[in-house]
Amino acid sequence: MYFFLSSLSLSDICMSTTTIPKMLMNIQAQDQSITYPGCLTQSTAVMTFCGVDNCLLAVMAYDHYVAICQPLRYQVILTPDFCVSLVLLSLLISNGHAPLQTPMALRLTFCTNVEIPHFFCELAQIFKLACSDTFVNTLLIYSAANIFFGVPTAGVILSYAKIVFSVFRMPSVAGRYKVFATCGSHLSVVSLSYGPAFGVYLNSAITDSSTNNAVALVMYVVIPQMMNPFIYSLRNREMKTALRHLITGNPFTFLCH
Repeated sequence: MYFFLSSLSLSDICMSTTTIPKMLMNIQAQDQSITYPGCLTQSTAVMTFCGVDNCLLAVMAYDHYVAICQPLRYQVILTPDFCVSLVLLSLLISNGHAPLQTPMALRLTFCTNVEIPHFFCELAQIFKLACSDTFVNTLLIYSAANIFFGVPTAGVILSYAKIVFSVFRMPSVAGRYKVFATCGSHLSVVSLSYGPAFGVYLNSAITDSSTNNAVALVMYVVIPQMMNPFIYSLRNREMKTALRHLITGNPFTFLCH
């Protein structure tokens, strides 16, 4: 679990690095311009690390499934080599998705200087601003999104469906509580990641509100990466104790024990 968590943290750092520093530079310099190659590079990086995050969330769901439903075989199934292979496979799948979109974007033409209504270069918005025909580009990006993001989502749902089925077969209430407590952090991260992602997808399909898309993308690209370390740190007993004393107004009491 901690190996997958460290991989997720590294992916979150890379995701934040591709968007937030540029946004802060734009705010400080009061200059929101970006070159077209830089825009496509940023878009490719965002799609890559989004894909890595989604795949790792599915891998972590599978890790929980094996730990809960097949605990006696956990060490046999999730060997160190297999864990490394799962992370490398997640990276390989994501790198196969993002570069597929960039060459298709290079064929587009733009009539004048364009303004993207987002804080980073979002590929779907670039397609909307092009003067040339973008039907193939739009079809490709939504088809790829359904495949590369739908499959990990299905993996998460399937893993937790089996976990829930196993939990309801447990006779002990304490055992059920322990299982849900074990999965609580991961479920919180999944909700933070997939909730805004589905919001962006549905909003793009139903309406054409750039403001709603921008807000949803902030929730998807920035908030989960910021909250993930906090959510998983609460699994640590010392962190829980420190937070409890901080809330009750005695932040240094735990140091005396």
